[in-house]
Amino acid sequence: MKLQLNLATEADISEIFRLAEASWQAHYPAIIGQEQVDYMLARFYNDASLLQQMREGQRFYFITLENERVGFVAISSPGKHFLAPDSHFIHKFYLHPAQQNKGVGAAAFQALIEAESEAHAIRLQVNRGNFKPINFYFKLGFRIESVGDFSIGDGYEMNDFVMVWTRS
Repeated sequence: MKLQLNLATEADISEIFRLAEASWQAHYPAIIGQEQVDYMLARFYNDASLLQQMREGQRFYFITLENERVGFVAISSPGKHFLAPDSHFIHKFYLHPAQQNKGVGAAAFQALIEAESEAHAIRLQVNRGNFKPINFYFKLGFRIESVGDFSIGDGYEMNDFVMVWTRS
């Protein structure tokens, strides 16, 4: 498997949205409903929002397999996220549904921890009803650190586990 992580630029925002939309539409309506999916895509993946996220320090990496972009991950360094100023934070980790269950996600995470070699702890949030990714994160060595309900506006909440991975 020839997998690479390639840093995205502001010129790649439309490609990030395309990959996010494919993943979200295939997976999240059954968990949070189509209305919340549409709201979250419109709020967090519009051009201005993605540009702001990049400018505030999120590094977006494309997951590239055999020269095809099949997903992306966004991560920030310590001090860039309200939950844990002492660790890196994965804001987004999405793989096109056609590439799931093939080892691509695990290989992408391994490439990420190599690219972010100064990260001693990495945190993320995952919806408590999103069992497949929760189990995936357990297999990578994450553990549940806490449970939280986070308001995202317009009466919507993210009902998440906060998970943490630590370098051994």
